[in-house]
Amino acid sequence: MRKKRVYKKYHDPDYKYNRVDLGRFIKYIMKDGKKSTAERVVYDAFEKISKETKQDPISIFEKAMQNASPLIEVVSRRVGGANYQVPQEVTPERKFILASRWIINASRSVKGKPMSAKLAAEFIAASKNEGAAIKKKQDTHRMAEANRAFAHFARRPTQR
Repeated sequence: MRKKRVYKKYHDPDYKYNRVDLGRFIKYIMKDGKKSTAERVVYDAFEKISKETKQDPISIFEKAMQNASPLIEVVSRRVGGANYQVPQEVTPERKFILASRWIINASRSVKGKPMSAKLAAEFIAASKNEGAAIKKKQDTHRMAEANRAFAHFARRPTQR
């Protein structure tokens, strides 16, 4: 049976910086439909970043998202009655989603601080290529490297 068609989504930019990627990130942080709370958390984190690093928070955000984005991941593929973890390149849309998810989960896993402080710390760490989100990316790459023998099962050829 064929998969249903996936339609392209058009995302709204955030109101302060007028950036689509930041608007998407705010929506990923949002819980229970409380967008204003999510916006406050992100903008407070940006203020903390600018105070701490004396740099533009947008450039730190971009660098963190770029560093946390995976190039390759493993996808479960059923071939001849066995499931194989097949390495596959990640699409640009999915790169952003995974990087956002990993940064948010890394921030939420820290206890005892406000969310804006945890998010700011994770952005700064990810922009320096360290932190829990970067570790998750490296684990994903390591798993893809370990399963490189099954790359010939991929539907789309991976470049290596």
